[in-house]
Amino acid sequence: MTSDTPLLDRVHAPADLRNLSIGQLTQLADELRAETIQSVSRTGGHLGAGLGVVELTVAIHHVFETPTDRLIWDVGHQCYPHKILTGRRERMSTIRQKDGLSGFTLRSESEYDPFGAGHSSTSISAGLGMAVARDLAGRDNNVIAVIGDGAMSAGMAYEAMNNAGALRSRLIVILNDNDMSIAPAVGAMSAYLSRLLSSKSYMTFRQAAKQIAHHLPKSLEDMARRAEEYTRGMVTGGTLFEELGMYYVGPIDGHSMEALVPVLRNVRDSDAAGPFLVHVVTKKGKGYPPAEASVDKYHGVTKFDVVSGTQTKATTKAPSYTAVFAKGLIAEAEADDKVVAITAAMPDGTGLNKFADKFPTRCFDVGIAEQHAVTFAAGMATEGYKPFVAIYSTFLQRAYDQVVHDVAVQNLPVRFCLDRAGYVGADGATHAGSFDLAYLGCLPNFVIMAPADEAELMHMVATAAAHDTGPIALRYPRGEGVGVALPERGTPLEIGKGRVVREGTKVALLSLGTRLADCLKAADELAARGLSTTVADARFAKPLDQALIDNLADNHEILVTVEEGSTGGFGAAVLHYLAGAGRLDRGLKVRTMTMPDEYFEHAKPEDQIAAAHLGAADIAATVLKALGQDARAAQAGARG
Repeated sequence: MTSDTPLLDRVHAPADLRNLSIGQLTQLADELRAETIQSVSRTGGHLGAGLGVVELTVAIHHVFETPTDRLIWDVGHQCYPHKILTGRRERMSTIRQKDGLSGFTLRSESEYDPFGAGHSSTSISAGLGMAVARDLAGRDNNVIAVIGDGAMSAGMAYEAMNNAGALRSRLIVILNDNDMSIAPAVGAMSAYLSRLLSSKSYMTFRQAAKQIAHHLPKSLEDMARRAEEYTRGMVTGGTLFEELGMYYVGPIDGHSMEALVPVLRNVRDSDAAGPFLVHVVTKKGKGYPPAEASVDKYHGVTKFDVVSGTQTKATTKAPSYTAVFAKGLIAEAEADDKVVAITAAMPDGTGLNKFADKFPTRCFDVGIAEQHAVTFAAGMATEGYKPFVAIYSTFLQRAYDQVVHDVAVQNLPVRFCLDRAGYVGADGATHAGSFDLAYLGCLPNFVIMAPADEAELMHMVATAAAHDTGPIALRYPRGEGVGVALPERGTPLEIGKGRVVREGTKVALLSLGTRLADCLKAADELAARGLSTTVADARFAKPLDQALIDNLADNHEILVTVEEGSTGGFGAAVLHYLAGAGRLDRGLKVRTMTMPDEYFEHAKPEDQIAAAHLGAADIAATVLKALGQDARAAQAGARG
C-alpha cells in the first residue's frame, strides 16, 4: 500500500532531514501538517499553534544540529510537530494521557526537549542561561529560542532580551509572529532584504564599518551607528530589538522554505557576536481550513472529525465552574457599575469573554502580563472600583510580589478569582492549581474562600463584591459542577463562617472546597461501619471559623481536614489553631489530607485524585487507620 507520508516515514530523527532539498523539505512539511491534524483529531490537544510552525519546525531541524544545538519552544503548545520529528511519532496517540507523552516539552521525555515549559515567556531567559553556560564551558553549539508574539507581551521576555544585549552571548531568538501584525507585509522584497541583512558579506561589511567608525570622534561614531540601525529599522521594523542590543533579521515568511532555510543558515554561520532576533511571520492554524476560520484557531480541541472539523462534545450534566463564575460576576456587574473584570490573556479560559460581551468597557485583557494585571487592579481599587482579577491559580504564582507588595500590604480590595484550583488533568503539573492556599494563606489582610459546589460559587462571587475592606480570593476547580440549582444572583456569606451539612458524634470531616462531595460519600461508608460522622464545609480558609473547629474538636474523637491543595494550606492553618488553643492536649486525633508533596503529570483528573489518595475511599481509610481499624477493607468496600 502506498503511504500518504513517504518522506515522513523515512524520518526517525532530525538528522534524517539534513540532506533533504528545499523541495523535499516543503513536501515533508505538508506531510507533517497532515500527520499532526490526524494525530490530534484522535486524541484532542493543542492544534492551531502547531500547524502554524510546521515549516519553521522542519527548517530549524534541517539547519541546526539538534539536540547538540539547543532548541527551546516557549510555552510548548506548538511542539507537536517537533515531537513527531524527534522520534515520538509512534507515541502521539498517548499525548496528554496517563503515562503518555506530555502536551508540552518535557526534559524527562526526550533529549530534544532541553527545557520544559507550560507557562509562557520563559524561553529567552532559559536560552540565555544555556548560551552563557556554553560560553563558560568553551563549547560552540547554537541555542535557539522560539517565542510567539503573544508571549512577547510579558515583561520577562524584554528583561531577558535586555540582558542578552548586555551580555553579548550568541543566542538566536525566533519571534513567531502569528497575530500582532507588527511587521509590514511579507513578500519577495522582504525575503530578499532578510537574506541580504543576514548574509555573511553584509555582516562582514557591517563589522568592518564598525571598526572604522570606532576610530572616528565619538559623536560621529554614534551618528554612524544610529544611522545604520535606524535605516535597517525603517526597512524591517526591528528598531526596538536593535535598541535592546539584538541583531534583527526579518520579517520572513514562516511558511516558505525558500525564505526560511537560507536565513537560518546565514544566522547559524554568522561570525557576529551577540544575540539575533529572527522575525518570522506565520498563520496560526495554517493549512487546515476549520482552524484558520475559527476565532481561537483551534488552540485547544477535543477529538474532532478531520473532514468537517466538528469537535466531539462531552455530555455535560451541569455547567462548568468557569461558566458559573461568569454568570455570578455578570449578575454583580448588573447591580453595581463599579464592578470591573481583568484577565491576563485568558478571557475564554476564565469565562470573561461572556462578561466582555455584556460589559465591553468594563473588561480588560492585559495580555500575558500577570504582574501588571494585579497592580493595574490595585490602582483601580484605590479609585473606588471593584476589580475582579480572573487568573488561573497556577498563573497567579507569576505575580506573587505584586499580590504581596501592591495589594496585601496596602490592604486594597482586589478580588482574586482563581480558576483551575486543584488538579487539572491533561495539562499536568505546570497547570495544576496546587499552591494558592499556601501562598495566599500566609498573607495578612487576605480573605480566602473555596466553594463546595456551583451555587456556593455564586454566593462567594457576591461575597467578594460586597467585601470592600481588603483583598479577597476565591478558588474553584476546572470542570463541571455537581448539578445543584443556581440562583439568579448570589447572596453574600458571613465572612469566616462555615456550615455543618451532616451531624454525627464520633468522626468529624472538615472539607474545604469541592472535596465535600467525597467527604459525604466517605461518611456513608463510615456510617455503614457504625461510625457516626459529622461533615462540615469550612467555606473559608481564612479567616478560620474557630467556633466551628472548636465544636468539631470538642465533640468528636477524630477530626480530618480535606483539601485539594498542597501542604501548608488549610489543614496546616487548622492544626496551627488547634495547637495554639490547646485542643491537641486532650487526646483528639487529627489528620490532614492534602495533595502529596510531589508533582503529578498529565492524566484524567479522577486518576490524579486517586493517585493523591483524596477520594472518598481514601478519606474513609484515613479515619479507620487513625481509629486502628482495617483501612484496606474500607477502601475495597468504597471502591467496589
